[in-house]
Amino acid sequence: MTKKCGSAGGHATSEGQQAHIAQQDNAITRSLGKIKNKILVMSGKGGVGKSTVAVNLAMSLAKRGHKVGLMDVDLHGPDVVRMLNLQGVLETPAEPEGLISPLTHGENLKVVSLEYMMKDRDEAIIWRGPLKIQAIRQFIADMDWGELDYLVVDSPPGTGDEPLTVAQTIPLVKAVVVTTPQQVALADVRKSISFCKSVKIDVVGVVENMSGFVCPHCGETVDIFKSGGGEQVARQFDLPFLGRIPMDPQVVAAGDDGTTYLSSDEQSPAVQAFSRIVSAVEKRLPPVAPPVVLQTVPTQGGSKCGSCGSHGG
Repeated sequence: MTKKCGSAGGHATSEGQQAHIAQQDNAITRSLGKIKNKILVMSGKGGVGKSTVAVNLAMSLAKRGHKVGLMDVDLHGPDVVRMLNLQGVLETPAEPEGLISPLTHGENLKVVSLEYMMKDRDEAIIWRGPLKIQAIRQFIADMDWGELDYLVVDSPPGTGDEPLTVAQTIPLVKAVVVTTPQQVALADVRKSISFCKSVKIDVVGVVENMSGFVCPHCGETVDIFKSGGGEQVARQFDLPFLGRIPMDPQVVAAGDDGTTYLSSDEQSPAVQAFSRIVSAVEKRLPPVAPPVVLQTVPTQGGSKCGSCGSHGG
């Protein structure tokens, strides 16, 4: 094999990388063009029930007859597959250029998570930013999402690489911000709202989770963690308040069993509250065709003239 000069080899590698990125950008644009609404579910801190809200939101929309995708970009703690009790494994397409099929849950829900691509689901993901960014881009470009009414994205808490990559990769994505009533959580959710303003993401609304506790014996709701903090923050930032969900022991049990209690047909205060939240999201983001986003990627060696076919520049 002939050894290339370092500068020439580096130039060739750079051109190859640019061509790959351009090709992936086109694939991302094509994929997103078939998705009507993109929803990023985020929180300022962990432990507020963000993944529970994301999974049940996707399930509820699917149960209402919408075509829904659920993308888990919480790469270090992907829980979506377990919360839905999905047992499938990654199937590599027969052709190199073929798209990868997401897991399916029922007729209307497609799911993508890093966990179902791992041979050992208990193996730790020890990645820095560039690898996480590339994985999220591949989740969009390489997956066969097809036509969707909603793509729900479950992100890790905070404002790091994952939500930033989603904001930069998915134009017109909207945010649902989840918090709990405690002051510590509310302080962190303000940072999430500030993040959305900085990267120009519209906020669909704020959800106050664990707002009171549903007694398993009498069914009454008791405010052991206070209540109303999320609504107060929404009012402070002039954002829609989608609703509050009381704590219910059955939500925890359902998550461990791989079922989705909040999107079930149970007549409990938590389920009824969540149903109203889903209706509010559905009203604010109706399943209509997205605007066309044109993305022009120059061909290698310069663009061609439309008349004579010669290369310009």
